[in-house]
Amino acid sequence: MTRTETTTAPAAAPSTDPSPDPRDEAPQYVLPLVVRLEKTAPPARTDALETAARAVLVLLSDERATAADGPWTQAVRDWQDARIRKVVRRARGAEWRKASALEGITVPGRTAEVRVCPPVPLDGWPKELVKLQVSGTDLDDPEPPAAPEPGLPVLWLNPELDMSAGKAMAQAGHGAQLAWWALDAAQRETWRAAGFALAVRTADPARWAELTSSGLPVVRDAGFTEIAPGSCTVVADHPALRTLS
Repeated sequence: MTRTETTTAPAAAPSTDPSPDPRDEAPQYVLPLVVRLEKTAPPARTDALETAARAVLVLLSDERATAADGPWTQAVRDWQDARIRKVVRRARGAEWRKASALEGITVPGRTAEVRVCPPVPLDGWPKELVKLQVSGTDLDDPEPPAAPEPGLPVLWLNPELDMSAGKAMAQAGHGAQLAWWALDAAQRETWRAAGFALAVRTADPARWAELTSSGLPVVRDAGFTEIAPGSCTVVADHPALRTLS
């Protein structure tokens, strides 16, 4: 499936075809992600990105989203038939407790917590989330993240783009989703059994061009926020996909 706001193709010049994109004609849905951001204990940036990516995978593999009669199945299908928008909002204290009470899944990281809810219409956010802020999700790593462990799936960020933590969390989620779609059932189950272990790292500038032309899934942003349309943001480097590329 490639009916998303991204593409799994290697980087290329943006299309000049003026024809309407069928994805834009479909009802638009968004996947809400809420990151817990307490004043006294903000999460580390890299851990927040990795936790957001795992949260997307946890939702995509949940029986409520995959079973034919699952309560989230139709919403997930409608969301994927349009553009795979994800919006990260931040919450603390009572706001976080209200978000946690909504239908969804809380995924913990080492320092981060992310609540992922089933997709909602673009103009139909739950009232508990409407007032949560999108901007200001700026996080830091207390120290540079270590090199990824050998054999670990890695979501490589574009070193030439300056993205807020919230934007980067959404992009990491896109990358994880493209990797998930590209895997077969057995490979998905292996990843799920490993707790969707993954790393998010910024690519070395000298290697970025190689990554985007490797045949691995590439996230191409639709340009709704922060960066220019068509920008390549993430390469999903899953070992199982590298053997096929």
